Amino acid sequence: MHALEPQLRQGLAALGLTLTDAQIAQLFGYLDLLQKWGRVYNLTAVRDPAEMLTHHLLDSLAVVAPLRRRLAASGLTEAPLRLLDVGSGAGLPGVVIAIACPEIAVDCVDTVAKKAAFVQQVAVALKLPQLRGLHARVESLTDSYPVVCSRAFASLQDFTALSGKALAQHGIWMALKGKHPADEIAALPKLVEVFHVEPLQVPGLDAQRCIVWMRRV
Repeated sequence: MHALEPQLRQGLAALGLTLTDAQIAQLFGYLDLLQKWGRVYNLTAVRDPAEMLTHHLLDSLAVVAPLRRRLAASGLTEAPLRLLDVGSGAGLPGVVIAIACPEIAVDCVDTVAKKAAFVQQVAVALKLPQLRGLHARVESLTDSYPVVCSRAFASLQDFTALSGKALAQHGIWMALKGKHPADEIAALPKLVEVFHVEPLQVPGLDAQRCIVWMRRV
């Protein structure tokens, strides 16, 4: 058993998530790969495993239940549902969503080749066939996705402008932010509608978090 497993299970319970033992093992496998490759590839500023658990794993897991609720409410139920994680870096939250939601096919796109290669490595090592790392600019992608998400990627205006082509016709944008980004919301063009700002409570993390849900008008 991993030393941090009790803490992870506690966090999952607080988030109302049930994962199998195999999924929990995959999450720790990902954490180990992050630590192993993090130093070489400069993947993340956070190095301490306990901190990585809260700042990376639980921070990303906090979006899973809201995402599932939103998909059901939007009638986006085709399987496998495709999700694009923009400016994914080390695969946050994309890799975590792929582990927790096997019903979602996740593409993590990043302009930095070694980061996309790392996500590809994670997919192979953890046997996640529905996960892909793409080395590209998001605006150059030709596929379309019902859900396009980002975490600390850019302003809402830049995020929606750059990824607009990748968003399917009735798709939704999911932007993970810290505190409520009122200024960024005000700067959005009229073609983009914010239909919900959802506060998140991340277990063990004393910081403001929210999801800004958007769609085309």
